[in-house]
Amino acid sequence: MVSAAFLLLALTSAGTLLQVCASGTLIASYGETITIPCNNGAPPPQDLIFIKWKYEKDDGTPGDLLIKQASAEKATIHAIDGYAQRISVDDNYNLLIAQASLKDIKTFTCMVVFGANLMEYPVSVVVQKKPSSVEVADVAQALQKDKPVTLGTCVAADAYPKALLSWKKNGSPLESDGKAVVISNSTRIDPPTGLSTTSSTLQYTATKDDMGVVFTCVSTQGDTSEERELEPFPVLYEPEKISLQILSKGPVIEGNNVTLKCHADGNPQPNTFYFHLKGQKVLVEGMDTYTLNAISREESGEYKCSLADNEYMEASQNIAVSYLDLHLGSTGKVVKAVGEGFSLKTNIDASGDHKVSWTKDGKTVKPPLFGELTFGDAGVYMCEVSMAGLTRHQSFELVVEGKPVITQLTKRRSDDGQHKELTCEADAVPEPTFQWSVNSTDDKGTYKNGKAVHTIHVVPRLNLTVTCTVTNKFGEDVRSINVSSVFVEDNEGKGSQDDPEDQSSLIVAIVIGLLLVAGIVGLGYWCYMKNSRQGSWKTGEKEVGTSEESKKLEENRENNHPV
Repeated sequence: MVSAAFLLLALTSAGTLLQVCASGTLIASYGETITIPCNNGAPPPQDLIFIKWKYEKDDGTPGDLLIKQASAEKATIHAIDGYAQRISVDDNYNLLIAQASLKDIKTFTCMVVFGANLMEYPVSVVVQKKPSSVEVADVAQALQKDKPVTLGTCVAADAYPKALLSWKKNGSPLESDGKAVVISNSTRIDPPTGLSTTSSTLQYTATKDDMGVVFTCVSTQGDTSEERELEPFPVLYEPEKISLQILSKGPVIEGNNVTLKCHADGNPQPNTFYFHLKGQKVLVEGMDTYTLNAISREESGEYKCSLADNEYMEASQNIAVSYLDLHLGSTGKVVKAVGEGFSLKTNIDASGDHKVSWTKDGKTVKPPLFGELTFGDAGVYMCEVSMAGLTRHQSFELVVEGKPVITQLTKRRSDDGQHKELTCEADAVPEPTFQWSVNSTDDKGTYKNGKAVHTIHVVPRLNLTVTCTVTNKFGEDVRSINVSSVFVEDNEGKGSQDDPEDQSSLIVAIVIGLLLVAGIVGLGYWCYMKNSRQGSWKTGEKEVGTSEESKKLEENRENNHPV
């Protein structure tokens, strides 16, 4: 078999035309197998004799890799350097280079010999490697207000070409200004591999507004990028403001517990304070509150709190304790007599505007003013005084005692017309007894709030006067009423079951009229008898009349006939 080298020399000597196509570019991944196509992967010509792969050495001289004859099953390796163990060719005459490295960044040429032609197809190989890792090392625990802190160092290791590192703050690019933001970048190349490790250190001076911001390291290589987001950093700073709060809803009321809260804005927040309590200083550790138990009105005034390690930083708050006192001069049960005077004293001591209201037996009334007491003044009086958040009550029961006073004595005929119903009503305290001047049946009585009512049933056979006597330990009261017979009423007319007062008035009028008529008749008779008796003196007739009349006649006679 004629060797490929001898054949190539012969073709060249015979004037075979050598054509070189434009170079292509192939991007390979570091550590993987590089597949370099011959003639962009086009099928070999039918009259192919052989294909040869060669490359350009570092010194610019050509180097042979392998020859694959069309009639041979295997390629012949000519490489004598590091490629001898890494190269091969596939059925499509593509050159395969295992474990790509940066040393493979060069031009490889596929030479195709067919018929009387010789064609070369150069391919430039570029090897790239993404960073094996992008990490942020030496991350700070926290930022310091107004103090530069090295936030961390971002590292993109073993890359080619080298990765470009940058920083973001809350998604926006962060530029170095040499003051608040200082970014320091560096690159280190590994001699054996030629890979680059890039580092970027961020030094940052924070403000309180940076609390919770997110910093991100960005690694960029060509058109690809990779990000590493950091957890938000707390911003540490000394307390700048302090406040004292009163944890009480609404006004501070005497007798209630009042909690004071001291708050400072430092980070971390202080939890040890001094509470200044009306001349007393109390140290509270591990918490920011202090409770005043059952506060009194004497404890009104200014309260303060301060930092335990900086007492010059303090805050104050004024506490006004609301109070309300109500005192009635009379409480409990007050017993007075009818007609007696009663002076009610009301004392109110309040820390602010208040409202006073009164009730009597549960009903709203005006403030009571008592002069001469009556039974109507008796009752349960309650005074209510109220102001914001406070209400006070006091009450007393006024009992007015005295002898009974009959307020009403009435009569009515029963519905069946068989008896009369008499009702006697009286005001009295204590409860009185009732006595009637007639026998009765079905008597019943009630007594409530100083008002006594007693009712009886009678069956008068004749017209009569009935007396109601009401008695208690202070005396009695008596009242009478005329009651007609139920039988007379039946005979006079049964159309009405009542006992009309008009009938009684008519009877009285008739009786008076009869008496007047009788008086007139008697007067006329007397005049007649007088004249008659004067005539009898003259005639000597016997006198008839009363002794009084005889005496008057004698006197007249003596006057007419003097001795």
